[in-house]
Amino acid sequence: MKKWLIPVIIIGVIAFGIYRWAVGFNNTAVEYEENAKTAWSNVESSYQRRNDLIGNLVKTVQGAADFEKETLTDVISARAKATSVNINAGDLTPEKMAQFQKAQVGMSGALSKLLVSVERYPELKANANFLELQSQIEGTENRINVTRDRFNAGVNVYNKLIKKFPGSFLAGIFNFDEMDRFKSNPGSENAPDVSFDFNKKK
Repeated sequence: MKKWLIPVIIIGVIAFGIYRWAVGFNNTAVEYEENAKTAWSNVESSYQRRNDLIGNLVKTVQGAADFEKETLTDVISARAKATSVNINAGDLTPEKMAQFQKAQVGMSGALSKLLVSVERYPELKANANFLELQSQIEGTENRINVTRDRFNAGVNVYNKLIKKFPGSFLAGIFNFDEMDRFKSNPGSENAPDVSFDFNKKK
């Protein structure tokens, strides 16, 4: 074997190793990023389900005599804002995340106010349709918390991969950017109180 072939072979082996490493990093980063995007889609889906249920809840409450018009107006307005804010999974900027969260927090506040107001309407508290919607909304609030946690967990795995050296070097080459986590407002980790004390004396 000619002596010049040895360094060529060594260089070739090193180059192939670097290539395999780069490809492996890229594929893993793509997988983690897509997992995080899917988790975000599940977050939006859970919020959308809540908005749909609230729409049905409003229709049920509107049938009650003399129900507070201002409370209903607030809920309808908050729901309209919440449904108008949607973010593409590939464009989760901190600004858009904050806008999305603000709209959803406003919806939670309006919903809580409506549910408290229902205490003054015995006919609503005895309405089977209302009770079913109340139960479904409570379950959806819990699901929202679960999907947000899963999204943050997925983002955490992805961000660690692209921020740790030497992955951070390849992340810059392949244009993998850090994803923003879902940040809860103080107290927003608690689902609205959608239960009632039917033994409460009026």
